[in-house]
Amino acid sequence: MSNVKESRMRATVNQKLTEMGERERLKELLRAKLTECGWKDQMKAHCKEVIKEKGLDHVTVEDLVLEITPKGRALVPDSVKKELLQRIRAFLAQHAT
Repeated sequence: MSNVKESRMRATVNQKLTEMGERERLKELLRAKLTECGWKDQMKAHCKEVIKEKGLDHVTVEDLVLEITPKGRALVPDSVKKELLQRIRAFLAQHAT
């Protein structure tokens, strides 16, 4: 699939999820699952480490986000990713046009 087609499809899916309120429900589910599995605590600890290493006066929010994002994405359990993907697929199948 070309990048243009993929971009259009992502935009369409995102729009449909947003319009029907499913995007917010998925975000709430994700928040709950990440808290439940300890991800949030791991990320909080990682932030504290980075700040301690670099010093509070030498870290901006942007620096912190750049530093923790890769680890944050890597730490999301596969089970959480799979559940969200299943829910998105089920939503799209139910609301296919």
